[in-house]
Amino acid sequence: MRIFTCTPVAFGGGPDFFARDSGLLCRGFQAIGVQSRAVMPGARNPDDEADLIRTEFGNLESADWWRSQRLDAVVLYAWGRPAFRNIARAIHEAGIFLVLNQDNSGLVSPLAGVRDWLAEQRCLSNDRLCWLWRIVKGLSYGLCVTDPLRASHLRHGDEIACVSPVAAERYRKLCRIDGGERLARRVRVIPHAVEPRFADAGKPKRRQIACVGRWHDEVQKRPGLLMNVISGLLRVDDEVSVVIVGNTTRALDAWHRSLGEPQRSRVRLAGKLGRDALADVLSDSQVFYSPSAFESFGIAAAEALCSGCSVVAARSVSMAAFEWFVSDRSGRLVERDVAECHIRSLMDELDAWAGGERSARAIADCWCGRLHAPQVAQRIVRDLVEARAGSDAVTPV
Repeated sequence: MRIFTCTPVAFGGGPDFFARDSGLLCRGFQAIGVQSRAVMPGARNPDDEADLIRTEFGNLESADWWRSQRLDAVVLYAWGRPAFRNIARAIHEAGIFLVLNQDNSGLVSPLAGVRDWLAEQRCLSNDRLCWLWRIVKGLSYGLCVTDPLRASHLRHGDEIACVSPVAAERYRKLCRIDGGERLARRVRVIPHAVEPRFADAGKPKRRQIACVGRWHDEVQKRPGLLMNVISGLLRVDDEVSVVIVGNTTRALDAWHRSLGEPQRSRVRLAGKLGRDALADVLSDSQVFYSPSAFESFGIAAAEALCSGCSVVAARSVSMAAFEWFVSDRSGRLVERDVAECHIRSLMDELDAWAGGERSARAIADCWCGRLHAPQVAQRIVRDLVEARAGSDAVTPV
């Protein structure tokens, strides 16, 4: 069996690429014995891995080129964007089983739910003017142009892969509008893959919270909220320690210096870590805390779950995957998005660990089975085998 993954953007193709998303899923297929390579446009880079195929963008839009690869399936990481619909069409016309990855919360159109869509536009905006512009654009150009073109992209897929159950329900609603129940039945929950290095290490966990993010991104990652919450937590809990992973900012450094002893000694600004070092931090920690305003999935949280951490984050229409992440006794959501409620939820979660209500082994076993790259790859292979056994070729609706 031969299954390729494809990203139609010329990213780097080194080890970092193969540690997540389409590159990691390629590795997942390889791990279960499926011949797999990743495909991207652009010229070859010196650090590209050997199993990356670089080709001209025009080939990605050619059914003949895809046919020449003699594939059973392709997983296309093109976000359903209209600009890449010709790639989906070419793969479909080549007679290849096509899985269309949708890396978002499902609120890609007002038609997915107007109230939630409006709320998400606010989360994505850094000021009121930007918010109003996003609303005007979405209700005009979005409905008249983007939505129909996205629908034409999705109709070529044998599976429309959503990264969380909530996102899948939103896509089913859209697909019923765009293509009826026939198109809606193609929606599946297929999460982003996690590297198998993130797993339960079998050692006792500390009363420690891990936070991972690109802290220079103030709109999404909300480092200001992070600092307020951790400051408050340190004042009410004399035992908890915190590790903050990711490149620091001047504000984070200044905040850390401002903490009095012994509070400062309980907060480590770890900077950007290698994958093994990050796995060690998560293996040591009981709780993963995300102060983010929005996440399309939340790969760091997924890695934490596989490492046996429980998760705490705000309840938000823009954090769709986190409703799934806290299921099965794996964490909790903050009901009011203010610092005091975040602190209370973190305390409640730490108390759940202290009271024996959380188990690293149980959390890791649950989420490794769902998220590790070989398991995600196996799910797609299983769907492909079932489709071959019981269906005619997909035709656009």
